[in-house]
Amino acid sequence: MPADGPYEILDDRFRTGRCANGDNRLEVLHDDCRWAEGPLYLPAWRQLIWSDIPNDRILRWDEATGTVGVFRTPAGHSNGNTLDRRGRLVTCEQGNRRVTRTEPDGTVTVLADRYDGKRLNSPNDSVVRSDGTIWFSDPDFGITSDYEGHRAESEIGACNVYRIDPVSGDVRLAADGFEGPNGVVLSPDERRLYVSDSRAARIHVFDIGEDGALSDGKVFAEARGDVHFDNIRFDDEGRLWAAALHDGVHCYDPDGTLIGRLRVPEPVSNIAFGGPKNNRLFITATTSLYSLVMSVTGAPRL
Repeated sequence: MPADGPYEILDDRFRTGRCANGDNRLEVLHDDCRWAEGPLYLPAWRQLIWSDIPNDRILRWDEATGTVGVFRTPAGHSNGNTLDRRGRLVTCEQGNRRVTRTEPDGTVTVLADRYDGKRLNSPNDSVVRSDGTIWFSDPDFGITSDYEGHRAESEIGACNVYRIDPVSGDVRLAADGFEGPNGVVLSPDERRLYVSDSRAARIHVFDIGEDGALSDGKVFAEARGDVHFDNIRFDDEGRLWAAALHDGVHCYDPDGTLIGRLRVPEPVSNIAFGGPKNNRLFITATTSLYSLVMSVTGAPRL
């Protein structure tokens, strides 16, 4: 890590927004993964779970003791994890090619495994709106080889974003035309959906209609050079933070300007805000789980 710490200021808004006033070093919480992904902080338990995809397990870190254990294995080569508004775990299982929900009694309910009668590719990331609507990305990362899933041909023949209706449970096409859709996140007011396209190195934004349909898609940010995006998260001042693989963690002003970044010694796959004050950024990066206590606070937990 450079002597000046993990922060790189690219625009004065990164400085005036107090984005670089937290810890001056990354803390390594665990370093025994093959490809770490999908961090999710569980406030009720003060724990963080995350996926170790090639090892087919979900791990659990306890904030009070610092201990790490196995939360679930086998885990369907799980990738992204999130909570619904009732505190239930929603998981994208790349290997099982489905989106599931873990019920309070521990049983697993399949929310989506097909679209139009065809098997999904390998669901990657999901987000849940306050009314229960779920959007999820479905690239082919888990079926291109046996490393992060099971090698297979795509039945759908495309990589799309889908919506699960909260009443009927129907899986509907939300947006197409992606090369490799990855991270999905709602704006804090739930009026827009942001989607990162890893292969195209872009972050898209869509308006959300009253019926949940997406419209007016446009490019919010486009990476430069050999940079590609993975997942994305908002802070409470509307800045978008993006896992940028070999380029650390990017921070974008609400107008789409790249204003700063966090340097990380490994390619970054995923990020999540957590901790009692929601100001601890958890970073999964290749083999490791890192954290950084920041002066920035994540978007409110709803």
